[in-house]
Amino acid sequence: MSQSIKLKKSWNAKLLVFVCLAALCCGMLAACSSSTSSSSQEGNSSQSSQESATDQSFKSNIMFCGSTSLYPIMSSLASSFTDSYPTWNEVDASFPKTNVSIYVAPGGSGVGVSALEEGTCDYGMVARTLKDSEKEALGDYTEYEVAKDALTVSVNAENPIVGTVDNLSTDTIRQIFAGEITSWNQVDASLPDEPIQVYIRDLSGGAYEVFQKSVMGSSTVTASATQSASMTELATNIANNKWAIGYAGFGAYNKANANGTKLVAMKVDGVEASEANIVSGDYTIQRPVMFVGKGTPTKSSQAFIDYVYSQTGYDVIVANGYIPSFAPNNK
Repeated sequence: MSQSIKLKKSWNAKLLVFVCLAALCCGMLAACSSSTSSSSQEGNSSQSSQESATDQSFKSNIMFCGSTSLYPIMSSLASSFTDSYPTWNEVDASFPKTNVSIYVAPGGSGVGVSALEEGTCDYGMVARTLKDSEKEALGDYTEYEVAKDALTVSVNAENPIVGTVDNLSTDTIRQIFAGEITSWNQVDASLPDEPIQVYIRDLSGGAYEVFQKSVMGSSTVTASATQSASMTELATNIANNKWAIGYAGFGAYNKANANGTKLVAMKVDGVEASEANIVSGDYTIQRPVMFVGKGTPTKSSQAFIDYVYSQTGYDVIVANGYIPSFAPNNK
């Protein structure tokens, strides 16, 4: 693989905010095109819209933007919520009869925080802890953690390392991802002299920052590493390259293996990336998966947040391979 690959420049935050806004506008156009044309219904909708416009505690449209790890979960829940409740009065009789519109746009954790800071989304999706600078910029904010995730150090199931070595030290992993160890026989003398192909998330993703903090420290990831736009893509890239290694998220790892894409996760410092070890904190390369909002949620936002923390939300999180951070509220 050419050494000239591969570190694409991190997307500019403002450009990605524009992407989020574009998704919002497209969603609004789709909602408008699918609305009914009955004059009486239009009248009720118009009246409700005027009433809600003066009620700052209610908002018909809710926008989520950010983490690609949280994206499939929130997208699925947004779809099932709007399928169940086409209009807000069906959620709660006290709400106006306006279309339920919940938009979810990916882009990376950093983008989610930036969009929230700038007011171009209602909730930023983040798959890492917030930085002190972000907390200060957000001011009055609330974190809504929905799941725990970890970064598995995964290899292709056909790699001869499987069955030979099942554990890597943090320092060995750092050397591999820094490009100091470049061939598999440098990891273990019994392995072939084949070049190691490193796969990572793109620089706007929360996983990149988590891995940098947990493993790399002051070292820099090799410039020959191939970036992936999402965890799903990263897991697929590892599965398609016999000599690959990458930090596939626990959720993406589980989902890929459930779908027949076989990856093998190495133990790190002797600790397996299992649900029990992630929950206990023994497996240290991990992160929270959450969305963040500013101020007090609107009534409509709170209704959807309750739905996220319901049994339905819990089941969707599990189906996506993550570990829920909550007990269902049974709403």
